[in-house]
Amino acid sequence: MVRHIEVIGAQGTRLAAWDFTGSTASTESAGPAASAGPAASAGPVASAGPVASAGPVPSPPGVLLLHGLLGRASTWAPAARFLAPHHRTVALDQRGHGDSDRPAEPSAYSLEAHVGDAEAALEQLGAGPAVLVGHGMGALTAWRLAARRPDLVRALVVCDTRAAALGGAAREEQRRWLDSWPLPFASPDAARRWFGEQDPSLERPCPARGDFHAELLERRPDGWWPGFSPDHVMATLDAWVYDAHWDDLAQVPCPALVVRGVDGQLGRAEAQEMVRVLPRGRYAEVPGAGPLLHYGQPDAWYAAVAPFLAEHSLPAPSH
Repeated sequence: MVRHIEVIGAQGTRLAAWDFTGSTASTESAGPAASAGPAASAGPVASAGPVASAGPVPSPPGVLLLHGLLGRASTWAPAARFLAPHHRTVALDQRGHGDSDRPAEPSAYSLEAHVGDAEAALEQLGAGPAVLVGHGMGALTAWRLAARRPDLVRALVVCDTRAAALGGAAREEQRRWLDSWPLPFASPDAARRWFGEQDPSLERPCPARGDFHAELLERRPDGWWPGFSPDHVMATLDAWVYDAHWDDLAQVPCPALVVRGVDGQLGRAEAQEMVRVLPRGRYAEVPGAGPLLHYGQPDAWYAAVAPFLAEHSLPAPSH
C-alpha cells in the first residue's frame, strides 16, 4: 500500500509526498497519476494527512526520492518497488509539480526553496539521516542539501545530472519544446503516442518516454494538461541553468554515487569528473538507458545502485 502524506516546505508551501514503504505491488502503469496518484502504478493509496500533525515517524533507514524537472513522485514507483521492502521510501512532489502547491511568484522556485523543501520533508518525516536519490533538478537539490545539512544525509545517489552550466541555449530549447506540445491532449493514449513516437525532437521511438510524460498529465474539462505551469518550470530552470555546481559537489561529505544512463544527457567524461570532485564519489552506469534510467530501466538501475545502497544505507552502529 502507498500512503499519501503531506509536509510543509519552505515558505509554508504544502508538499505532497508518497510513502512507498512496504509496497511490493506491480508498477505497470494504469494511466496518468493525476487520475489516481501513484496508486495508478504502485498499488492502493491510503491518505495519512499532514505529517506535521502526527509527529515524526522513526523508521530508519530512510530514502527520499526527488524527481527532476517536469516530473512527479509517482515516476519513482518502478524504482521504489525495489527499495520499499527494506527502507522507508518516500517520494516528494516538488513545488510546482504534481499534487504540491504551485506558488504564483517566480521567486518561489529558487534553488534554495527546493533545498529547503527537502530539508523540511526529512525533518518532519523523522527520516534522517537518509539516503537522498535525485534525478535531474532533484539531484542538484539533493547534493546542495547534503552539503548544507550533513546530519540529515547518510548517502547520495545522483542520477543523470550535469554539474556544468547548461546555458541560455539549453533554456531556450526547453521553452520551445514546451511550447510545441499539442495541448490539450484528447487522452492519455494520445499523449503517449506523441511523446513516445510523434515528437519531432525524438531521434527514435521511445515507449518509456511516452509513458513517463503521460503520467504527468491531469484531466480538465477540455482534455489532458500537464500537472505544472510552463512558466513555473522556466522559473525553476532559471535557478540553476546559468551556473555550474562543481563547488557544491566538492562540499558533499557523505558517500555519493553518480549514476549515468549510457544514452542519457550526462557524458562519461563529465560524470567521472563529478566523481573526482566529490570527496567520496563513486561511479556506475546503466547500459542501454537514457535520461529516464530509473523509470525506463528500473531493474538495471537498481542493479547499478544496489551495492552502494547495501554499503551505505544501513543505520550507523551505536557506540
